Amino acid sequence: MAPASLVAYRLAARILAPLSGPLLSFRRARGKEDPERLAERRGFPSRERPEGPLVWLHGASVGESLSLLPLIERLSQAGQAAVITTGTVTSARLLAERLPAGALHQYAPLDAPQYMRRFMKHWRPNAALIAESELWPNMILEASAAETPIILVNARLSERSYLRWKARAPGFAGALLARVDLALAQSKADAERFALLGAPRVECAGNLKFDAPAPPADMRELAMLSGRIAGRRVWIAASTHEGEEAVVADTHRRLASRFPELLTLIAPRHPSRGPEIAETLRGFGLTCALRSQGAEPGAEAIYICDTIGDLGLFYRLAGVVFLGKSLNKEAGGGQNPIEPAKLASAILHGPYVHNFADVYSLLDAAGGAAPARDAGELAEALTTLFDDGGKLRAMARAASQAVESQTGALERTIRAIAPYLVESKT
Repeated sequence: MAPASLVAYRLAARILAPLSGPLLSFRRARGKEDPERLAERRGFPSRERPEGPLVWLHGASVGESLSLLPLIERLSQAGQAAVITTGTVTSARLLAERLPAGALHQYAPLDAPQYMRRFMKHWRPNAALIAESELWPNMILEASAAETPIILVNARLSERSYLRWKARAPGFAGALLARVDLALAQSKADAERFALLGAPRVECAGNLKFDAPAPPADMRELAMLSGRIAGRRVWIAASTHEGEEAVVADTHRRLASRFPELLTLIAPRHPSRGPEIAETLRGFGLTCALRSQGAEPGAEAIYICDTIGDLGLFYRLAGVVFLGKSLNKEAGGGQNPIEPAKLASAILHGPYVHNFADVYSLLDAAGGAAPARDAGELAEALTTLFDDGGKLRAMARAASQAVESQTGALERTIRAIAPYLVESKT
């Protein structure tokens, strides 16, 4: 029997579901929902179900959905139709460009029983592959009720999350994980934590993000931009969050006297913050230009890359990458460093990277990444790399080799999920 806490959650979600209109309207006003596709958030489909076997994949946002792309490609090659759900506008836009032919995107329904049941009734997936740590109760319960095999892929459970579940709601977590047919964990530590919380079958398959391709770039635009910034030292602060741009501005000012030609790129995690960041930078007396306004890198000190899907372009322009969401203890946790490492970038990061602790430990130990606690340490690290091209190249090469040494999760995942897939008749 389900614990009382899970029953209460399910009842509350059912009762509150009719009030989702104001929530969705509020999110739409802030640019966090697609106004043309709001019905998908209530489980109403916007596409017809393809004939034949269909696999449902779910990832929370950009990072999770991109890690699923190689898996979707392999499923499509095997004759399996795929529908992938995510919860953010940014991920939907990226997937629209990168999904293979025949694969469909839908926004994930809000976690209410009636919405998830409506989704399941239309799509009738033969298997559900849920990425990382997306343990939405009604998603799990409705898939289980439909007798759909549930597999956690690229599954991760941090020590902090494990301790929180164990202390506050072990029965709740155990009841959900008991309905999971297979958990394919990123690491042995993740696998152990899932098993301790109640997952009946757990395997360590590795991190699919190591097998994901490097982010693409328009080579003609890359050549044009490279020409525009020729002769300048360039670094990028990528996936920054609120408060970190001030540290980047301080870092730029510390470096500018030694490297007057310096160009600092800022790619915020949420591109809509571009104008706000520009105001912050001007408060530091720095000139800047915004890509979202059609500007190209020019004489300005800082270029704000506030558009979607362009990180591959700017990682290739900058030899050094600082990854954000890592300077603030409360709001930190780090961002995925695998993409810039695949493009042979030297990587710097703040001290708070627990969301990707294993990956950063690998890169730090290999000499492909290094921590910096504040603007002073960040400026010192950048000065060393700008002054010593050999060290910069060695660090970038070490990052690339470290991530390449960890590939193989895709093949292990494909083998593990094969028994749960319905064979295509084509």
